[in-house]
Amino acid sequence: MKNLSYFLPFIALLIISCSEQEETSQKKWYKGNLHTHSYWSDGDEFPEVIMDWYKSNDYQFVALTDHNILAEGEKWKVISQDSIYMDAFDNYLKEYGEDWVNYKIDSLGRTQVKLKTFDEYHGRFEEEENFLIMNSEEISDYFEGKPLHMNATNIREKIEPQGGNSVVEVLQNNIDAVMKQREESGVPMIPHVNHPNFFYAITLADMIALKNERFFEVYNGHHMVNNSGDSINMSTEEMWDKINIAYIKKEMPLMYGLATDDSHHYHVNGKEWSNSGRGWIVVRADSLNPSSLINAMEAGDFYASTGVEIKDLKTDDKSISVEIKQEAGETYEITFIGCKKGSEEPEEFMTISGNQAKFEFTNDISFVRCKITSSKLHENPIEELIYEMAWTQPVQVTMN
Repeated sequence: MKNLSYFLPFIALLIISCSEQEETSQKKWYKGNLHTHSYWSDGDEFPEVIMDWYKSNDYQFVALTDHNILAEGEKWKVISQDSIYMDAFDNYLKEYGEDWVNYKIDSLGRTQVKLKTFDEYHGRFEEEENFLIMNSEEISDYFEGKPLHMNATNIREKIEPQGGNSVVEVLQNNIDAVMKQREESGVPMIPHVNHPNFFYAITLADMIALKNERFFEVYNGHHMVNNSGDSINMSTEEMWDKINIAYIKKEMPLMYGLATDDSHHYHVNGKEWSNSGRGWIVVRADSLNPSSLINAMEAGDFYASTGVEIKDLKTDDKSISVEIKQEAGETYEITFIGCKKGSEEPEEFMTISGNQAKFEFTNDISFVRCKITSSKLHENPIEELIYEMAWTQPVQVTMN
């Protein structure tokens, strides 16, 4: 009996460990984009065509996030007479048919098309465990001419821009509006701050001052958002680490980083256009539904990518390990980045060349995340971000 009681704590620990491993193994990785535009605002394509592209390109979920509008009610789009857009309309009509497409020629000879609502089109594409569309909005606000944009994912009702008397107040008012709808509806939904370096409208100090904001775009595929910063403005990646240094000091939850397309242009590709397929997130969840995806994201169980695919990612209270899905002929650089306790600056702790690596925590580390850079060139890059990359979410080290 004495010997058995000695081993009981270890047996219990083994059971818990096996249970956690089994739970993780039962979850799946789901790829998705949370920032997309259509003809409902300033995108240049019909929602159905956009959703078909994402579904055909192996995404499992998408949020259509047009500016200050949901795809509901009646809206007609005048099609540009440029041949690119007229040809695209002809293809749309051919693909979906006269029974689906409601259009007319007005007195000026222009083609006008009635846009399909979310309720009309989402069922055409959604499939259980295969493809999900989340009703969402880009709340587009301003302060003194600065564009202050925030996505609200999986909302039930449109949220008007809330305004305010400073950058922080505008952002906070919009965050609060999303969280209020979440609380009142009981539906999981999240806000996230978009492209802080767009016209350098949102500073590090602004981000640090926010409350109840868990997500921001460390990578945005729009061609004008300055992910990399410039000679006087920090990159969004450096901002990310400095936000978390401040958040830990304030005993706030860590900020997580997203990669998104922010796609607007679907007919011309290149560095001067905001195209699909540049950046996404991959979430590890137990099923493909908004609740499971958002719960997993709020737990930090996802990564952001511009092309690198992670095969396995494990974190516990002692280490973080990553294994990359190897592409033939490509090499990878895996860097563990974070901050030491008491420091105000992030640093690179370790860099490994290969397709897998493990980083053991030490007592002097505050948090750590992993960045992977491939030798493979991004097929449609922006800025100088020419290689495919991925970022895991930061982990706060709580060793005694």
